[in-house]
Amino acid sequence: MKIAVVDYGMGNLRSVSKAIEHVAPDAEVLVTAEPAAILSSERVVVPGQGAMRDCMRQLAESGAREAVIEAARSKPFLGICIGLQMLFEHGDEGDTPGLGILPGRVPRLSVSGLKIPHMGWNEVNQAQAHHGHPVWQGIGDGSRFYFVHSYYPAPQDPALTAATTVYGRPFTCAVARDNIFAVQFHPEKSQSAGLQLLSNFVRWRP
Repeated sequence: MKIAVVDYGMGNLRSVSKAIEHVAPDAEVLVTAEPAAILSSERVVVPGQGAMRDCMRQLAESGAREAVIEAARSKPFLGICIGLQMLFEHGDEGDTPGLGILPGRVPRLSVSGLKIPHMGWNEVNQAQAHHGHPVWQGIGDGSRFYFVHSYYPAPQDPALTAATTVYGRPFTCAVARDNIFAVQFHPEKSQSAGLQLLSNFVRWRP
C-alpha cells in the first residue's frame, strides 16, 4: 500500500509520516507534493500548521492543489488541523477561500476568559450519527486528543460533524463524509488514541 503525506511546506510532516509508518510498517509512506505520486497513492493524508492563507497559497504553489481536490473526491482521505480547515469554503483568517469540498466556513475561536490559541489535551465526544465509524474503532468516546489551533470548522451541514470538543463551548473537531475523515486535533501527537485513529484510517475501506 502506498500512502501519500502531502508536503506543501506547512505541515508537521516528519511526526505525521513517522506515526503512519509506525502503525503501517508494510506501507510505503511518501512525503510528496508531486501530483502524480498523490494520485497514484491508495490513501492521502493532508496535515498542516500555521495560517490558513499561507497554507492555501503554499498548496497552490506546490502544484498539489488539484491532486488534493481529486484525492478528496476519490480516495480514503485524512485531513489534520489545517488539512481539515482547507476542505471548507471559506476561512475567516485572512478572508481566505478554501477548497470548497465541504460546505461551511472556518471562524476564529471566541471564548470568554480562555487563552487563544486553544492548546493542550481535550476530550473528544463522538457524534451519535458517526459513533460506529470505522476510524473511531477501538477509541472510547471521550478519549483525549492534543489540540493547537485558533480557528475551528463550522460545517453548514450538521451531519458532517463526526465529533465535538468543549473549549468554553462545544465546537466541531472532526468531520466525516464518504471517503473523507478530517480532524482539528493532532493524532500524531495524541499518544495511543492518536495512533489508533491513524491505524484505523490505514485499514479503512470506505
